[in-house]
Amino acid sequence: MRSVCLMTVVILMGPAWGQRGVPTLEQIAWHEMEIEMFLCLDPCTWQGREYDDHSTALDQINPSQLDTEQWCGAAELMGAKQVLFVAKHTGGFCWWPTETTEYCVRNIGWKGGKGDVLGDLAVSCRRHGLKLGIYIYPGDDQWGAPIGSGGKTNDPAKQEAYNQVLRQQWTEVLSGYGEISELWFDGSCVIELGDIIKQYAPKAMVFQGPHATLRWPGNEQGITPEPAWQTVAGAAAKSGGATGVHSDPEGDVWLPMEMDTTLLDHKWFWGPNTDHMIKPLDKLMDIYFKSVGRGCVLLLNATPDTTGLIPESHMQRYREFGEGVRGVYANKKGATAGAGAELELRFERPETVTHAVIREDIAQGHTVRRYRVEGLAGVEWRLLSEGKPIGYKRIDRFPATRVDALRLRVTESAGVPNILEFAAYETSGIGAGAQAGTADVAAPVAVDGWKKVAVTSEWQTVEVDLTPLIRRPGECIEIRESGGGGSIIETAGTPLPRLNDFGLN
Repeated sequence: MRSVCLMTVVILMGPAWGQRGVPTLEQIAWHEMEIEMFLCLDPCTWQGREYDDHSTALDQINPSQLDTEQWCGAAELMGAKQVLFVAKHTGGFCWWPTETTEYCVRNIGWKGGKGDVLGDLAVSCRRHGLKLGIYIYPGDDQWGAPIGSGGKTNDPAKQEAYNQVLRQQWTEVLSGYGEISELWFDGSCVIELGDIIKQYAPKAMVFQGPHATLRWPGNEQGITPEPAWQTVAGAAAKSGGATGVHSDPEGDVWLPMEMDTTLLDHKWFWGPNTDHMIKPLDKLMDIYFKSVGRGCVLLLNATPDTTGLIPESHMQRYREFGEGVRGVYANKKGATAGAGAELELRFERPETVTHAVIREDIAQGHTVRRYRVEGLAGVEWRLLSEGKPIGYKRIDRFPATRVDALRLRVTESAGVPNILEFAAYETSGIGAGAQAGTADVAAPVAVDGWKKVAVTSEWQTVEVDLTPLIRRPGECIEIRESGGGGSIIETAGTPLPRLNDFGLN
């Protein structure tokens, strides 16, 4: 459909803003990936647990059908541009033949102890044109460096020895497997690795830790806190543990949020009889709009089973999700771009639109501080959506509306906005017709209790929707046991704990 693109330059300046944080070239390239695939396989997969309790003998671990080509195929189905592989989780098992421990792939039955899962995956990623990221948990149960320790051992006498173990593990993977594009330090890291990063992966993105170029949003639901500012103050950036609560439009460091979430509700590792936990497509699409559609990158999990393959039921959902994402952009009605605080997109004849995609030039940082999208019907401009900020990308959804034109008005800015894209779309499928604003979640709704659902011989899922209770990072909930169930009472003023603090990961 042809459209007429008009631009009016009107500079609407807000307060006198300070120095704005701007992204590096590597951070801009990271934003452009939009979707990544997490990949979680561990001895706990054989145990039906989320954390390795070391109850599985190494000779029982034999993922005989393991196929890294299939894994990369899953990434392609969902539209991911990078695979982030959990090469070592909390229990300390390593999926490459490390010299630091016998608790590794070298001593399992797979390929007669001659296999190297990380090596195979590196080859497959290059073949498929995918970037490769590595997750090595900073702690290690075998060394008494527990979950959340950042690598600090309970016994100080063991600290220096473990420091050398972790340093060697990172040296092995960064020097032996080609380019690694992202490094994950889950829960931050207290062991100095900056020299190793600088030597072997100077351009890699770093998730958490003192050398972070990425941060955790404050939840594992894939939903970006609003407003989704990607900047923080310098002190927060250096802390190694900045989250969404530290977002600051006047922050002088660009530290974007990476939105990690599971395909199986509340579960990072595969277990038997868990297909009922696969998130429905409409939920995945809502997560997409509330992560990528708010200027962040979505990190969606994949979890092979004990055969080493990602189950077909999971592959089907990735296929549906990829198709759903492509459908968001399938029916473009028109687009424009330009510098200035007002852009107008006129159509040759009235068009029905359901969402707008807006992108600003983030090389200048967060220039746009507040905006409105309006539709012209006859002679009247009507508000369709509004919010803050725009950032790398903003997808605003609204009820299907027939309009003669769309208008983007930047009502507050920290300079002259450079809008790279202002596009109109119509989608009748998943996600159409939902309003996307930046208002806080509605007032909390009391939850009286929970109940066990989807009970099987292997799994009992305790499920309660906390969304109405958690309005923003920085608030928390209190869980109390009461009789055979439980109750949830909202509290505020203390940091929101990660789900794994409750043993849910």
